[in-house]
Amino acid sequence: MNFLAKKIDSIIDEFLKKIDTNWQPSDFLPDSSSENFTAQLKDLQEQCKELPYDYLAVLVGDVITEEALPTYESWLMDVEGITKSDPQGWAKWIRMWTAEENRHGDLLNKYLYLSGRVNMRQMEISTQYLIADGFDIGTGTDPYKNFVYTSFQEMATNISHRRTASLAKKHGSIQLSKICGVIASDEARHAKAYKSFVAKIFEIDTSEMMIAFEDMMRKKIVMPAHFLRQAGEEIGSTFSHFSDAAQRLGVYTSWDYTNILDSLLVEWNIGSMSDLNEKGEKARDYLMALPERFRKVAGRGIKAPLEYEFNWIS
Repeated sequence: MNFLAKKIDSIIDEFLKKIDTNWQPSDFLPDSSSENFTAQLKDLQEQCKELPYDYLAVLVGDVITEEALPTYESWLMDVEGITKSDPQGWAKWIRMWTAEENRHGDLLNKYLYLSGRVNMRQMEISTQYLIADGFDIGTGTDPYKNFVYTSFQEMATNISHRRTASLAKKHGSIQLSKICGVIASDEARHAKAYKSFVAKIFEIDTSEMMIAFEDMMRKKIVMPAHFLRQAGEEIGSTFSHFSDAAQRLGVYTSWDYTNILDSLLVEWNIGSMSDLNEKGEKARDYLMALPERFRKVAGRGIKAPLEYEFNWIS
């Protein structure tokens, strides 16, 4: 971590965009100071009328996940090697990454408010719960495990936002399609960054990085919204229904989980990794056999029925 921190400025320049020229939420929303605001708002709401129930449920769940950003920043700040007392080291990356990610929740939240299709108070209650409840993704403070998690998670969110963009366009919501598309682009860039961190660690500490990767895949990658709940419900009780909606819609499925693992095995060259100790070799062999096991489960094609009412949807 100390070795990588020496290059933090070049890492930021490569993977994050300049704030002054980056897109901002207002670029994609009706301008409230414009004489055409009412017409723009009416057009936005017309575009939203055909969005299906499952789509809205998944989009709201995505927004709540994005809005829980304070949890993710505080979690990453506790990782070993990320020193708050060194504001120009890893802490600088975390702040800059958080600042880019913060735009996602801001944009989607405002869009849903303007759409008239969502019970904003209920969504806001779920958001407050998700932040208040915190989360446990099984990484502890281990930076190797945390970078495996962020690599996987940023790829997953890229897929989810990319698919919601395509579906929005299909249902006539061109503006929402553009919104989800630019967010997906950010997530892809962030995934590239975290994957590069892991690749560099593999060069420096091969066996321990391999063991950390194996440990995360044995535990399975837990989504940030794992503790998602609605008002009056137990912690985590809404997450399975949110996941079911995403599966039915094809926004994020068990096949995607397997495909992400496959791509990471290729990108990090796991199958050809050498100079491993005994534990590292066993970890590599376990990881290489894992996608086939996942494919057998994903191939069952189980889709949950629509049996749950989300109080977020008006």
